[in-house]
Amino acid sequence: MTNLINDPNASRLIYGLRDTGYNVKTAAADIIDNSIAAGADRVNVQIDLMHDGRKLVHFGDNGCGMDHNEVQNAMRYGADRRPDAKSLGKFGLGLKTASSSVCKRYTLISRKSPDQPLAKLTWDLEHVEAQNAWEMLAEPVTADQEDMFEELCGDTGTLVIWENCDRLLSKEYTPGAKEQAAVKRLADALAKHVSLVFHRFIDLADERERNVEILINGTPVEPWNPFYPQRSDQVLAPNKQKLEVELFDGSIEMAYMKAWILPHRSDMEKDEEAKFARISNRAQGFYVYREGRLIQDGGWMDVFGANEPHTSLLRIEFDFGFELDEAFRIDVKKSRILFHPDLELGLRKILQPIYREADARYRRINRDKASSSNAVDHGSANKNIAGTANTSKPQVAGANAATQTAEINNNRGQRIKIKAPVQNNVSPDTIHIEAVTTITNGHLWEPAYRSVGTDNYVPGVLLNKHHDFYQKIYQRAVANGFAVEGMDLLLYAFGMAEQNNTDPELEPIFEDIREEISSNLRKLLRNVPEVEASDLIDGDDD
Repeated sequence: MTNLINDPNASRLIYGLRDTGYNVKTAAADIIDNSIAAGADRVNVQIDLMHDGRKLVHFGDNGCGMDHNEVQNAMRYGADRRPDAKSLGKFGLGLKTASSSVCKRYTLISRKSPDQPLAKLTWDLEHVEAQNAWEMLAEPVTADQEDMFEELCGDTGTLVIWENCDRLLSKEYTPGAKEQAAVKRLADALAKHVSLVFHRFIDLADERERNVEILINGTPVEPWNPFYPQRSDQVLAPNKQKLEVELFDGSIEMAYMKAWILPHRSDMEKDEEAKFARISNRAQGFYVYREGRLIQDGGWMDVFGANEPHTSLLRIEFDFGFELDEAFRIDVKKSRILFHPDLELGLRKILQPIYREADARYRRINRDKASSSNAVDHGSANKNIAGTANTSKPQVAGANAATQTAEINNNRGQRIKIKAPVQNNVSPDTIHIEAVTTITNGHLWEPAYRSVGTDNYVPGVLLNKHHDFYQKIYQRAVANGFAVEGMDLLLYAFGMAEQNNTDPELEPIFEDIREEISSNLRKLLRNVPEVEASDLIDGDDD
């Protein structure tokens, strides 16, 4: 065999490349990539529904433009590499595969200087099919195209035209108002997508990337930052925001990461703010940027499991440069990357505490709302305890709110000094037992030393409103006074037994016991659903 060249079937391949996974929004973003790579600071997208039913899309930019040879290279499937490796255009396929995913005929018109003629070439898939050859069309520039170039590009730049758009809309419409409304919805959806993908470029206040104005049907696209930094908390420590990634040749490149927890919907000031934040279950997870351009929005990419409602407020900002393209296996559409299993493991280790905190914060907010609307009354237990003078409990010799220490006389000896919450000016109605939101170690209960003033302290017990036992059991028992009082007295008795038999040596042992009981209760209640309004049945409180 003297000739091993085996050219692909032109008709089959050019149609096959229509189905590389683009949709209209990702295809349009790929065309805009090319405009930004060409140095444009203004990109116009025009979507038109013509009187005869034809649908046309024009992309015009004021970038550096191309001469005839450069236009021919740009229209080649697998175009030559660009000199700038940072370019958002990467594989030499984006213009072609993106365009043909939407239409059967697309044209590239460009020029580098005002004194040059416009260079134009067209791919027509039906022509390629008829000829079964990789043959472009070199047709003259029409007067309408010249006008459109001047309107959308200016003196220099590049114009991409999509014609015969058989995949622009999701279904066929009879010409009329419904089709016009569908085109309008498409333009709105595209603006929303562009506002996210290129938000660093179109946000004048964001200095990480140069500014580019993008207009769709004459309306400037407003940037949308998914991390809502005006209201969100960036919770990843500075020393964990830089990641060393080892390449296949052993060299090291850097990636960068931040973790944002957005405000809960109930903490937002108005519905418009909640709508702007776009908080949803699908929106959580990684937002991955290559050279400032978003290529993946949402999802945990096997670092964690499926999206959970309780982590819907957590969004991870992940940045890398072109040097890591091979390591992250970026795809042709620039719409996803893959993490190496070793990197997944490292990210999981770094982000696990953040993931847990986002889950806990969401639950705390929901539970605080439930508690405020469904208050559990601990008054009966407090009255019972106050009226039972002979309960075995420690006697308080002294307490210091500044140092959070108490000196007690108990079964272990006199004036034993221990660390415990010391609280002044407590309501006499809750002096012995009170449910609070300040316990952050996960325990169901904690002992405390409390006073209605600043002396004469008595031992008490604090209950953790955020613990599953309080949320799922106490809340369901709210209408049954005996059940609430019984649980209160049981936990108070545990607390007094601990404090009446503790000292500095035994204190950590009792804390471990509280930790183990609290942890086991959480596990036992894992499959018990959160309290709902239907669970709260009115009853007698006697």
